[in-house]
Amino acid sequence: MTNNNYFQQNFYSEYLKPEDKYVFLKAQPEFKFNVIGAGMIGMEHIRVTMLEGRAAINGVYDLDQSSAEWTKEAFEKEYDYELHLYNSLEEACFDPSVDGLIICTPNYTHLEVMKTAVQSGKHILLEKPMATTIPDVLAIQDLVKDYEGVFQIGLQYRHKPIYDEALHEVLHKKSLGEVKNISLMEHRVPFLDKVDQWNKFSKFSGGTLVEKCCHYFDLMNVVAGSKPVSVYASGSLAVNYQDFEYEGESSDVVDQAFVTVEYENGVKGNFNLCMFAPMFYEEMTVCGSKGRIKTYENDDFLPSSRANTHFEILTGENGTSKISTPMYPAIIQNSGHHGGTYYEHKYFVDNIKGDYKDTATLEEGLWSIVVGVAAEESIKNKAVINIEELLNQSKQAVE
Repeated sequence: MTNNNYFQQNFYSEYLKPEDKYVFLKAQPEFKFNVIGAGMIGMEHIRVTMLEGRAAINGVYDLDQSSAEWTKEAFEKEYDYELHLYNSLEEACFDPSVDGLIICTPNYTHLEVMKTAVQSGKHILLEKPMATTIPDVLAIQDLVKDYEGVFQIGLQYRHKPIYDEALHEVLHKKSLGEVKNISLMEHRVPFLDKVDQWNKFSKFSGGTLVEKCCHYFDLMNVVAGSKPVSVYASGSLAVNYQDFEYEGESSDVVDQAFVTVEYENGVKGNFNLCMFAPMFYEEMTVCGSKGRIKTYENDDFLPSSRANTHFEILTGENGTSKISTPMYPAIIQNSGHHGGTYYEHKYFVDNIKGDYKDTATLEEGLWSIVVGVAAEESIKNKAVINIEELLNQSKQAVE
């Protein structure tokens, strides 16, 4: 389907009669999805759905009418049919012509949206983070524990080319032997603007280490292959939003942090965050008993022609070492999050069709948030957070 879209976008074929089209024949999508939440990430999900091609976007629902109308206008300029705007969440979820729901609303709304969405029985792709608090995640877990449709968490970073390559070497080929320590880094520009600026406030986003960094904690958890037992973090709001105020409130999200995680199996992990750097840079280093991996992704706005991805695995006398530049075809890699969102969608559709692919599960979504919440708590309390105690407190809050 992607090749079909590529041919249509890059070659002129209008002179051909319908019966003369094979490569240029426009395939019909098998599924229809609705997008709940028409903001920046909602638009990315729309673009990727249409690019992947086996599903099409039927309609959107958003509480903010201007966002919904802007999305409709942009969609209809790009694609060849009308996008339906729903008047309510219920209408969008229960439309009998639709097969799946992609939930992209602000973090703090996910639980309430899910209460309605699960009643539809439709396949669901829920954007990260699942929720902003552990009690809310546990509530979502309860909602979908016997769910028959596909339920997938939007932790698409694991599908970026640099991490896909690393996970293959670590988990499948076992090239590093036993993993011993993991180091992750994100240096980037500040949070971008959102409707009502909800991402500038911890009460709406869960805090930076939940909202943004759950991606990295998910990667750390997967590579560690174990559950976290303790988290210690240091961080602050050092540079960004010093003069920012919205409806009388000042921002309280951290823009720098160091996070240390210890796991049941003895693996050590650390994460380094800076959100006032003039770039988008992320890196993962994994050291094992038989070697080391370093991989990174870099967009620094400079006019240089160097590759923006890098992967290296050094195994010494234990096996083959290599240095490479992981990438996807440009049409995929440029579609969002270096192609991670595309493969998130591809595997979502594969799973709907019964062709099982490994994607972020409910439990993995939970643990990515547990580490993020623990890190936020550690910064507030200047203390090491015991994960078992944190979970017990959260379960008591639910009860």
